[in-house]
Amino acid sequence: MLEKYPAKVARKRQKAIVINDKTASQEIQANVRTVPGIITQRGCTYAGCKGVVLGPTRDIINLTHGPIGCGFYSWLTRRNQTTVQGQTPENQENFMTYCFSTDMQDSNIVFGGEKKLRQSIEEAYALVHPKAIGVFATCPVGLIGDDIHQVSKECTEKFGDCNVFAFSCEGYKGVSQSAGHHIANNQLFKHVIGTREDAPEGKYKINLLGEYNIGGDAFVIEDILAKCGITLIASFSGNSAYNKFAHSHHADLNAIMCHRSINYVAEMMETKYGIPWIKVNFIGAESSAKSLRKIAQYFGDAELIDRVEKVIAEEMIPVEEARKAALPKTEGKSAMLFVGGSRAHHYQDLFTELGMKSIAAGYEFGHRDDYEGREIIPSIKIDADSRNIEELTVTKDEERFRSRLSDEQKAKLEKAGLKFKDYEGLMTDMESETLVIDDLSHYEMEVLIKEYKPDIFCAGIKEKYAVQKMGVPLKQLHSYDYGGPYAGFEGAINFYKDIAKMTSSKIWGLIGAPWEKEKTLSASVVHDTKPVKKEEKESA
Repeated sequence: MLEKYPAKVARKRQKAIVINDKTASQEIQANVRTVPGIITQRGCTYAGCKGVVLGPTRDIINLTHGPIGCGFYSWLTRRNQTTVQGQTPENQENFMTYCFSTDMQDSNIVFGGEKKLRQSIEEAYALVHPKAIGVFATCPVGLIGDDIHQVSKECTEKFGDCNVFAFSCEGYKGVSQSAGHHIANNQLFKHVIGTREDAPEGKYKINLLGEYNIGGDAFVIEDILAKCGITLIASFSGNSAYNKFAHSHHADLNAIMCHRSINYVAEMMETKYGIPWIKVNFIGAESSAKSLRKIAQYFGDAELIDRVEKVIAEEMIPVEEARKAALPKTEGKSAMLFVGGSRAHHYQDLFTELGMKSIAAGYEFGHRDDYEGREIIPSIKIDADSRNIEELTVTKDEERFRSRLSDEQKAKLEKAGLKFKDYEGLMTDMESETLVIDDLSHYEMEVLIKEYKPDIFCAGIKEKYAVQKMGVPLKQLHSYDYGGPYAGFEGAINFYKDIAKMTSSKIWGLIGAPWEKEKTLSASVVHDTKPVKKEEKESA
């Protein structure tokens, strides 16, 4: 794979490729700049901030400040869904289908764009009167120095009933969209979380962090939690709303799905409000059952534990039927997963349930702790790119801090196997001799497919058609190819059916250029080197 790279590039990429060895401690290079010229799967800081974390929130206007060419991601390009139970779509505040941009022109770049930004905020407020407006900076804004935070503050004071806050998430701010997640977490914590004191009712109150409701995943998880009697105060950010963020500090537990995109909020909420956090995974039937049991174990109520077990038993009946139907078509086959967030990790559980082996996996924007586990965080060196992102100093809120567990209770739960503030990472769950690759390039992807010939490849839209032209089915795990939901027990059934169809279809064997499949005539040109006489040339 590395042979065709220039020596310097090969040395760098070699550090990002690990043959997994579960018997040894291994280090992988991650969260570093992509090699120029390599076709990468990554997105920019602006895409991570606006598109991933804030985009799925239905009643916050997301206003992109920058030229319209920079604002492609002003559109919600993923299949984030949202709804309010008991309300018709016409009665809901849902701005997710709209695109707001300041559409900066050349004159704004030369003379400054703050005036235009202020006008755009006021126009957006007049049009829909939202609870909040988020302002997102693109690269030119950072280069010319517009003070988007001051403009937002002035607008908040002027409106009185609309919270306007800004994100310095210029695309160049970090090495990938991961930097945008961090910036989004910081601003949500500063400007939204904890701004409402009306505590939602519920005996077992949790927040779900890092779930973005692709294809309706959050709807499925919400239904499962409701069946168990667990109150979901806020989901960050799938099927989310501004007020849910605002009173999320009343939860008694934070459950993290996507570790990379949202662990910052969980850490800060624990420091300020005393809310512990645990890692969960609702992708896969067995993982969903395990996560429900962890939540029930945390609250320690026999009634909740019994109810959770009853729900799991009911849900697993159709799951097992669907799994048995799919196994003859999937068992023994192989998969590769190169996607963002924790999806390259979580979805391996679903493939395991199908009897398939994940032979290679990696993240688009992972950090070393996403691969190796959180215990290595103290050893990670902060480089110049990481220093671009503001680190908030968070302290205990003396009035609103509430210890959810005593030291004795926490020690007892940990002794029983419940881990707090813990993520073991991707490499721990992958088998030995499998490949772990960070920031996979297009060339590396082609080599993997040619050498290993996986039965299915999981990635995004940029890779989809290139992979399929190589005769391998590709499953998008960013937007699900208009499938899903794939979360929870219902989602597992959907996934089993879809993967069984894809891996058993004969169509992939028919793909290929005509000259690769059919015999063609071949010929060679014979050149007569004998000199031609002058009279022969003239007669010709």
